[in-house]
Amino acid sequence: MLVLTRRAGESVMIGDDVVITVLEARGDVIRLGIQAPRDVQVHREEVYRELQESNRAAASPTDAAVDAITRMVGEKPAD
Repeated sequence: MLVLTRRAGESVMIGDDVVITVLEARGDVIRLGIQAPRDVQVHREEVYRELQESNRAAASPTDAAVDAITRMVGEKPAD
């Protein structure tokens, strides 16, 4: 992990396209501004993790769905 010290108005570059700027620091709260291309997704970590879990859950079939597909594949075609 890279650890940097920045003051309000100072920025950090990530690659050629992403700029993170410290907008304000008050006590233990820091406001950041993030400039990134539209094709780069930017999420708070807790939102990102929730999205990942939702995607995994949506991609995982239920036991009932697996049973139904297994029955369908096991059936012999009609002549």
